[in-house]
Amino acid sequence: MNNIVVIGGDGFCGWPTSLHLSRRGYDVTIVDNLSRRRIDDDLGAQSLTPITTIEDRITAWEEVSGRTIRFEMLDVAQEFDRLVSLLAELKPEAVVHFGEQRAAPYSMRGLTEKRYTVDNNINATHNLLAAIAGLDLDTHVVHLGTMGVYGYDGDGLEIPEGYQKVKVTGDDGTEFDREILYPTNPGSVYHMTKSMDQLLFQFYAKNDRMRITDLHQGIVWGTQTPETKLDERLINRFDYDGDYGTVLNRFLMQAAVGHPLTVHGTGGQTRAFIHIRDTVKCIQLAIENPPAHGDRVVIRNQMAETLRVRDLAELVANMTGVQVAYVNNPRNEAAENDLRVSNKSFRDLGLNPMTLQDGLLEETVEIAEKYSDRYVPQTVSAGSLWTKFQKPGVVSEVQRFHVPHRIAV
Repeated sequence: MNNIVVIGGDGFCGWPTSLHLSRRGYDVTIVDNLSRRRIDDDLGAQSLTPITTIEDRITAWEEVSGRTIRFEMLDVAQEFDRLVSLLAELKPEAVVHFGEQRAAPYSMRGLTEKRYTVDNNINATHNLLAAIAGLDLDTHVVHLGTMGVYGYDGDGLEIPEGYQKVKVTGDDGTEFDREILYPTNPGSVYHMTKSMDQLLFQFYAKNDRMRITDLHQGIVWGTQTPETKLDERLINRFDYDGDYGTVLNRFLMQAAVGHPLTVHGTGGQTRAFIHIRDTVKCIQLAIENPPAHGDRVVIRNQMAETLRVRDLAELVANMTGVQVAYVNNPRNEAAENDLRVSNKSFRDLGLNPMTLQDGLLEETVEIAEKYSDRYVPQTVSAGSLWTKFQKPGVVSEVQRFHVPHRIAV
């Protein structure tokens, strides 16, 4: 049995993962409600790269690979009975769960977006777990979580892979050794839902002996994988807007059009990064190394390196010749933080991740320039404020730095 279901398989991580697994012989079924495309329409934003319909994507993949990917238009958070029927039919070896609203800024945009993020993310996760438990399937759940569940409080400790050894003192002074989930410290409604996912996973692993792997992933950079490069109809998303664009994509897009790189606050926020090529490899490694029945949830930190945002900006600035501009920070977070993270388990499985210095950054720069005619400048600014006491993230004086510019790689 090698059926794999990829929930959210039309998205930035889900689409290249689906192709990667299909190319390696898995029978892939994508389950998606295409909500990410509708959110683009609502925001007046679009991927910098042209994204064809899901039907055209799948047709193109069949033409270039000779393999078929099945697509089911299904809302996992709302259509429980249909989800149960599909899982009963396929009896998948694994379900890869990307089916959650994934943007922290979007989750903080307003009351509607906060409620949608909680309703969608928590319902999707619990519906999946309840369906598998109810059907008594031997299905491994691989969930894409986030490094953000740990928080960014700058305490300087190396963050372990999900669990922390502690000592608990009893009433008589006796010390007991315990191992608990690493305390969560979410910085947005989105990160809060991922923290809540962890408790759902712990319960179902304990109560129903379900096999679950939770991947705490860093910020994904890059756009293409070997599979998405095979045909332009397969190209992956490149989000650069203030809600869904990762910090690196935003910098690269600004550089491509000659706009200064807008660093929020001091730029002292340290973040973990991983290339999209390594993301899909990690998913495959997780599928092929499931926990045993009755084991606790396996938590793996899915990242390659850590970098401060201002250092990332300088890297892009040195590469492209644009200036760096410091602007107000719309997030409620520490101005400076350290981040040390263990990724031992994936390295032990053979992952040798690429870094920002490995040369593939140039490929991403080239994509930003190639499709710069699709750039919508008004979508770049950070418009989501974490609290009512903050100022908007981009201030007017940034505009005086703007000069027409083309990247020279």
